[in-house]
Amino acid sequence: MDLRTPTKLGRSGLRVSRIGLGSSYGIGAADVERAFDRGINYFYWGSVRRPSFGKGVRTIAQRDRASLVVCVQTYTRAASLMRGSIGRAVRKLGCEYADLLLLGWWNEPPPARIRDAAIALREEGLVRQILVSCHKRATFAALAAEPAYGAIMVRYSAAHSGAETDVFPHLGAARPGVVAYTTTRWGQLCSPRHTPAGERTPRASDCYRFALAHPSVDACLAGPKNSEELDEALAALERGPMDADEIAWMRRVGAAVRSVRMPAGVAGAVGVFDRLRG
Repeated sequence: MDLRTPTKLGRSGLRVSRIGLGSSYGIGAADVERAFDRGINYFYWGSVRRPSFGKGVRTIAQRDRASLVVCVQTYTRAASLMRGSIGRAVRKLGCEYADLLLLGWWNEPPPARIRDAAIALREEGLVRQILVSCHKRATFAALAAEPAYGAIMVRYSAAHSGAETDVFPHLGAARPGVVAYTTTRWGQLCSPRHTPAGERTPRASDCYRFALAHPSVDACLAGPKNSEELDEALAALERGPMDADEIAWMRRVGAAVRSVRMPAGVAGAVGVFDRLRG
């Protein structure tokens, strides 16, 4: 298996790079273009839409839109707001459509009004496929069974490995595409402070390679904040798949990191969002 080769994103049919880049963390236009030239074609226009990231995507779209896979996120709980939000987002990227519409953070299956609004956008060509994210692993079986969703986004890492038993075995034969996120566990897997005695500390590229070693995972998201972190994400593609010894090492480190509390900002955001959702 060569991680530099794009793969089919499950039943969505889209061809994606094994690593996708998020817009929220800091890399700018030049690095976005460099990533594309190095084989990354999946760009996630997510929670924080930095103008320089968008400029890079626009430049790529002007020269090779057919090879580009753009994911646009919406957290809206009002179906009537979805079309305007997605339309504005793709215009900022100089695109006529989004390849993926991400319905963000649905811990229960989206209600019919949200699902149907997303389907309507797909039917009119504003989006090509629908992706849905979730933080509740038990919900993914129902999401996978809904044919409207071409792909799912699931938390998965050496420290958060529960998807291996609670999600991946329940996706069905015609499974949706799978995108993994928080593969570094907010950077904690790469922190010497949390590495158990006698073990080496993983690099970010090790975290990406671990996630991509699972046969159910098509792609994983990276959030580089500068050129050096982008180089590390690209290194995962060059270094290739993990062997059995590396996977066992990552699991040992992950077991230790699992007991570390999530960062306060992340925990606060989760709590606020859950309260808003009721």
